[in-house]
Amino acid sequence: METAQLTPDQLDAQASRLHGTDAWQRIVTDWEQTALEPAPPTAPPASVSDDETRPAPTPADWRDLLSVPVDRLVEDSLRALPPRQPRERRLPGRLGAVLPERLHTWRRIGQPDVRPSTHLGYARQILTEWGWQNTPYRLRNTRGARCLCGAMLTAHRLGYGSLDTVDRAGAWMITELRSQGWSGLIGPWNRHPSRTAADALALIDATIRRASLAGH
Repeated sequence: METAQLTPDQLDAQASRLHGTDAWQRIVTDWEQTALEPAPPTAPPASVSDDETRPAPTPADWRDLLSVPVDRLVEDSLRALPPRQPRERRLPGRLGAVLPERLHTWRRIGQPDVRPSTHLGYARQILTEWGWQNTPYRLRNTRGARCLCGAMLTAHRLGYGSLDTVDRAGAWMITELRSQGWSGLIGPWNRHPSRTAADALALIDATIRRASLAGH
């Protein structure tokens, strides 16, 4: 069982380093590549002979009809599938929101890993049930409300995803922020004076959608 106790800022830094690697950039660019443009239609001939109206011979293999390789079709189909959801467990009540984080680590025992998009879904649930906050450099406030990175860390400690999953979820969030024009880390975005809880939930929703489409 993982026992590392990261802070929100440490998670932010780790996710940023992962986002900056060549391997991560290949993940991001691979799924964003668009399909080949279809060939423009050709004008029909002025007259058609009887021979030309006969049906074309059936190909010996149905794969000859495909414009892309079969494995590419399978991969694209799998990416379109929604991520498998783990067995749903309710969050601890309001008392659980204010308990020290170390008291939740036992909940990780025997729990399977999840996809980053699923992990982010539970982080979203933490923000909606326990609240969102933007107090600088704190995982949570006295009421138990979490920042974005704090919600991801809490989701991990409740048993929703490994530390590696948390890092990848954070890297997907930074990827989404980059697409929206934010060049900094998650923490400064969360702490911006004009930020609202609705903004934070919208960012998580967009990140979940981006990660899900990539099959993560």
